[in-house]
Amino acid sequence: MSERVSIAQARIERAPMLLKAYGLGSCLAVGLYDPQSGLGGLGHMLLPKRPKHNPIGTDGKYVDAGIYQMVDVLVQEGADRESLIAKIAGGANMFESVHQTLIDSIGARNSKSARETLAALGIPLVGEDVGGNRGRTVEFDLATGIMMVYCARDDCNLSI
Repeated sequence: MSERVSIAQARIERAPMLLKAYGLGSCLAVGLYDPQSGLGGLGHMLLPKRPKHNPIGTDGKYVDAGIYQMVDVLVQEGADRESLIAKIAGGANMFESVHQTLIDSIGARNSKSARETLAALGIPLVGEDVGGNRGRTVEFDLATGIMMVYCARDDCNLSI
């Protein structure tokens, strides 16, 4: 079985579910997984940090708030917080101005926000495929914890 994860959405499921996020450009896919329980989640996040005055209910749109929300739901569903691992993909520099550096692009800021948030939560980041200037699609297999990353060129498909 597979489920699609749309922009600004996160899905929490149990093995043997396959979660898919299509068309990642500067967006970031964040996969969280508890290998002991087979519980995991995939978020398709748009922006790095939730503004202080943003309406409640928009957490899935932001990398930092989305990760916190996913961890909370995973633990409520029975995941062991201490066993969680993370993988990220996306964060490309797709449509930024030529004057924008790769360090300041939305994609780079999304990746940085994920690393900082995961570090603050003590969740190890065990795999990533971020940056560059290519779009990606990911499949996160909750039976194995493997995240497959696909792009338009055949030579860049990989498993993290």
